Amino acid sequence: MNIQQMMAQAQKMKRELDKALKALDEKEFTITKGGAVTVKMYGSNQIISISVDEDAFEKDNKEMVEDMIAMAINEGLETIAKERDEINERITGQASGFGF
Repeated sequence: MNIQQMMAQAQKMKRELDKALKALDEKEFTITKGGAVTVKMYGSNQIISISVDEDAFEKDNKEMVEDMIAMAINEGLETIAKERDEINERITGQASGFGF
């Protein structure tokens, strides 16, 4: 394979990667914890909404609800990072993408 073919292949891979990562950024993720907290977020890590079931709104539940929100957000971020790594690995052969 000559250098021009390698460059063409790398450019094609970059286009595929950009397209896949853009789709991931626009994908919605919904995470529910304890049946009381639901967090919706985009693959770009932007939070769309957080909803808390009415029954969770008791003074004694405040700390538990806060913990569930944090756990849902963290799980969402981990899920998105895993998908991003899978996309990178599928297209480039490395979880870190092209490395730059």
